[in-house]
Amino acid sequence: MAKTVVITQSNYIPWRGYFDLLRSADEVVLLDSVQYTRRDWRNRNQIKTADGTAWLTIPVEVKGRYTQAIEETRIADPRWAARHIKAIESAYARAAYYDAVAPWLFDLLQNVAPERLLTNVNVRLIRAICDRLAITIPIRRSGDVLDRKLLRTAQPTERLVAIATAVGATRYLSGPAARAYLDVDLFAATGIEVLWMTYEGYPEYHQPWGKFEPHVSVIDLLLNTGADAPRYLTRTAT
Repeated sequence: MAKTVVITQSNYIPWRGYFDLLRSADEVVLLDSVQYTRRDWRNRNQIKTADGTAWLTIPVEVKGRYTQAIEETRIADPRWAARHIKAIESAYARAAYYDAVAPWLFDLLQNVAPERLLTNVNVRLIRAICDRLAITIPIRRSGDVLDRKLLRTAQPTERLVAIATAVGATRYLSGPAARAYLDVDLFAATGIEVLWMTYEGYPEYHQPWGKFEPHVSVIDLLLNTGADAPRYLTRTAT
């Protein structure tokens, strides 16, 4: 029986394409046993404001921790959630579904704020947003699938093949950026087909503050479209 797996690193309040990728799988494995990368999407994302896009960043401890894994990365200041809530209030008070969505979102951010590990924040937020978007696929962490030492030392494609094999996948769905490094032949040697995700053709929706910005955090979609948000995960062209 065919089974599609997505293996991806956890991000902070990712954009809608991330959730479209997740919902296209039969199972998702969050690859947080690999090295944390600075100035990436692990601990930050963008929202749309009256002055253009702005970053929401969770401060993390990086000094002297150059090889730490994502799952080892600690949050440096627990007050990040209060600052993010304030920024979201300022940017989205005029959004069409602010009153319907903001209380849920702010409660969620306040509830995860005491977490000391970045990965725990990300996983809890991703799962909660999946529920909000009616995405019901199982989500596991890579360390619950394979030994963490193996995951840290394996080559990138070997790591992905090992995880896909461990969960019984017959197809691996990848984001397009991986074309630059993925060894498709290694997947083929184990009988796993590689599929490529496309992020073209998402419909626009009404946003405050001028020209449409497609790549901001999914909270932009939720606050501007409310219960209709899942409909905007469907691409009109591929």
